[in-house]
Amino acid sequence: MKNLVWSLLILLALESCARVNNKKVTAEPMNPGDSSSPAAAATLTPDELSYYKRMVSNHLDSTLGRTRFNGSVLVAKNGQIVYEAYNGFVDPRTRKDSITPSTPFHLASVSKTFTGMATLKLWEEGKLNIDDPVSKYLPGFPLENVTVRLLLNHRSGIPKYDHYMGEMGWDKHKMVSNQDVLDFLIANYRKIPIAAANHGFSYSNTNFALLALIIEKVSGLPYPTYLKKTFFDPLGMKDSYVFTLADSARYKPSFYYSNREYRFEFLDAVYGDKNVYSTVRDLLKWDQALKNEGLFKKSTLEQAYAGYSFEKPGTHNYGLGWRMYLLKNGKKLVYHNGWWHGNRTSFYRMNDENATVIALCNNDCRYVYKVKELADIFGDYLQNNGHYDDEDPTAAGASPVARAEKPKRRAHTTALKRKTSSRRSTAKK
Repeated sequence: MKNLVWSLLILLALESCARVNNKKVTAEPMNPGDSSSPAAAATLTPDELSYYKRMVSNHLDSTLGRTRFNGSVLVAKNGQIVYEAYNGFVDPRTRKDSITPSTPFHLASVSKTFTGMATLKLWEEGKLNIDDPVSKYLPGFPLENVTVRLLLNHRSGIPKYDHYMGEMGWDKHKMVSNQDVLDFLIANYRKIPIAAANHGFSYSNTNFALLALIIEKVSGLPYPTYLKKTFFDPLGMKDSYVFTLADSARYKPSFYYSNREYRFEFLDAVYGDKNVYSTVRDLLKWDQALKNEGLFKKSTLEQAYAGYSFEKPGTHNYGLGWRMYLLKNGKKLVYHNGWWHGNRTSFYRMNDENATVIALCNNDCRYVYKVKELADIFGDYLQNNGHYDDEDPTAAGASPVARAEKPKRRAHTTALKRKTSSRRSTAKK
């Protein structure tokens, strides 16, 4: 029986198609000769490919496959896709528009990886110094001890604008912009509970909303344009973009696990901390570009992936736009998770093994974070079975959160619909 199942999967891969919720959707394989595709180190042998496909499939069938997961999953080794799945619909209520390889998802806080690296790109080019005070780039910024680096590593002490603005009198009928985040901070900083700079890690969306303004100030370009010209276009990330109110036609709603839609609210137009849309295939290109010295210097990447918060013991830490586990055996797992409304996202990078795990959904499926457990297929990442992380631990040294409660209803339980590819994807930068 197992042989029959694997034969069918291989046939599906050869036909370059995937069947999702009884909807047949074309899924063209990534072209290994396409210069926009990610660079691969070495082609996997047939035995290696078979092993990774089997291990990933078994894990995901027992986790996401038992939920109402509505989204995309991709796992790659050496830049070569060993597993990808597209399950559900852009709008799960109407069950129209099946999710495909080109369906972009709101990345939530995975967007911070782009904001962080954009800031470091401008630093490499000598257009800013990350150890300068923020006030040098944002006139009127009231906290003289806060540097650009402290925004990048969440040590500024500034709390989340998405928590305090509404509570401190912002008219919730008026959309908040990035400039509004800065102006509100300038006007109310004596009332906002701001901690001392560089005294500890405190994850805050405000930091990256301000970084987007710095990017605009220094580059002379709108943040969406800068990302497009610097990252998306050169890397062939054709399905990636930054959402703004100017292109509201691109807005894609997200949903509760029950399929009820999240409403569009006054905080939804701020970018830098969120609002990058992308696909699992585009994120693989992003991942591979960051593993070579074509896009960034090695020294820059080393700073991006270094830990900066050691006040509390533990494996969790934060670099410059990247979360990480610093493990007792010397291993480092570089990642970022995301959570905004019903958008939950995971982006795990095993740089030692050149392996990548990406999962995106728009229906508030908490089990997306369990894809972290796949890291142990590729290396010894010392994980305890059943533990995973939410998007926002309270501290860099916090312990993993408890296991999520199982959904009370499984009426819509389906197995993930898989598409596997043995093709290698390469890129020239």
